[in-house]
Amino acid sequence: MLKKIPFLLAIAGMAGGVFIAILFGANEVMFEDKIAAGLERNAKILAMADPAEKAAKLQAEAGKNWRYYQRYHFHATGIGAMVLGLLLFLVRVDAPEKFKLAASYLTAGGGFLYPFVWLFAAMYGPEMGRSEAKEAFAIFGYSGGLFLLGVLLTLALAVKYEIRES
Repeated sequence: MLKKIPFLLAIAGMAGGVFIAILFGANEVMFEDKIAAGLERNAKILAMADPAEKAAKLQAEAGKNWRYYQRYHFHATGIGAMVLGLLLFLVRVDAPEKFKLAASYLTAGGGFLYPFVWLFAAMYGPEMGRSEAKEAFAIFGYSGGLFLLGVLLTLALAVKYEIRES
């Protein structure tokens, strides 16, 4: 079971990215409405006195927050696919199992968690502010370091140990 969990995380990450893409296609307006409603509650935007400046800020922020939803989709599917490839590669490396397991968990865990910084920033950014939301959920962003560490460990194992043909 320990060897299956990284594979399940990779597949779950890709599934999350695909699922949100399906939601985009089925009901993009839902996302736009959620962003607009959040921006209407944003204290910094509410404090703006100039209506033209406020309207321009609302439009700019709506586009940037929409982009965060897209980043979740891109990162979840792309990193998930990369993790799956690395996991399949690690199966063929003749390294000690504890090192392969460590590389698997680092890549899969970090790869699964990292995209959530973008999802939560997209969900809470309109009301909180984009920078504040990214800071609030930075722990997910830091998990990208685990992913990178796992990639480097995989590379080190590939250099040090033989790769089986079949």
